[in-house]
Amino acid sequence: MRIAIIGTGNVGSALAVKWADAGHRTYLGVRNTKEFKGSDLSSKNGISVHPVAEAVYEAEVVLLATPAKAAVEVARSLGDTTGKIIIDAMNIVMNQGPAGYTNTGDAILANTASRDVVKCFNTTGYNNMNDTAYGSTIIDMFMAGDSKPAKAVVRQLALEAGFAECYDVGGNDRFTLMEQFAFFWINLAMFQGHGRNIAFKLLKR
Repeated sequence: MRIAIIGTGNVGSALAVKWADAGHRTYLGVRNTKEFKGSDLSSKNGISVHPVAEAVYEAEVVLLATPAKAAVEVARSLGDTTGKIIIDAMNIVMNQGPAGYTNTGDAILANTASRDVVKCFNTTGYNNMNDTAYGSTIIDMFMAGDSKPAKAVVRQLALEAGFAECYDVGGNDRFTLMEQFAFFWINLAMFQGHGRNIAFKLLKR
């Protein structure tokens, strides 16, 4: 699969490595191809660096992992996204988001041609993407969006990134719930002092 990653910080970098290792062709979309965060990724097999619109043009799937405040600007910079799956890994935290939106998924839908937007990879820290194992237990991922075909692709990408399962929590109307879930993790990890090495696992009986 051909995947564009827009946002080469901790989350984008972690997933770029995981997906390249799984055999996917990964395009890093950046403003300045000469100088950007995560530039060391360009030396890894399967990963190349391009201007944003060029990376999106080459890809079937686009991951957005930029600061939420830039969601509208970033969405508008992607070029034609018709028929492309967009994975939204962003969160509005402490009201730092795009003006006029309560979640970043809605901002993407309003500013791109894609109808296949899935919110995923936003509910845990990058350290848990680098290493999904807690002893013998493998942690879970979660997703939301209206497009069932897109969610099937995203679930497979989550499994290939090392998660045990990627649970579907509903449609586009659950985008805000996903961001609240992310803040729950942030609250425990940062504000309540538990640290980043905590994660979620859905247990059944």
